[in-house]
Amino acid sequence: MPQHKSAVKRVRQNEKRRQRNQGQLSKMKTLIKKALETTEKEEAEKAFKKASSYLDKMAAKDLVHENFAARRKSKIAKHVNNL
Repeated sequence: MPQHKSAVKRVRQNEKRRQRNQGQLSKMKTLIKKALETTEKEEAEKAFKKASSYLDKMAAKDLVHENFAARRKSKIAKHVNNL
């Protein structure tokens, strides 16, 4: 365990951030999965728009790499276009 007051605070902050990030990453994965599982064109387009927007936000916050977001968006777009 940390001995300094600032180190104790840092541990608390890191845990808060870890939990927040975990929730956001989980939501992102769910949106991606929903977008790839849809079979109707209209639903798929809505899901793509939602997932794409969220992926951009996560990339902007550096929770995921920009290339990761681009790859997922491309994969979802490909799925939507093939419907």
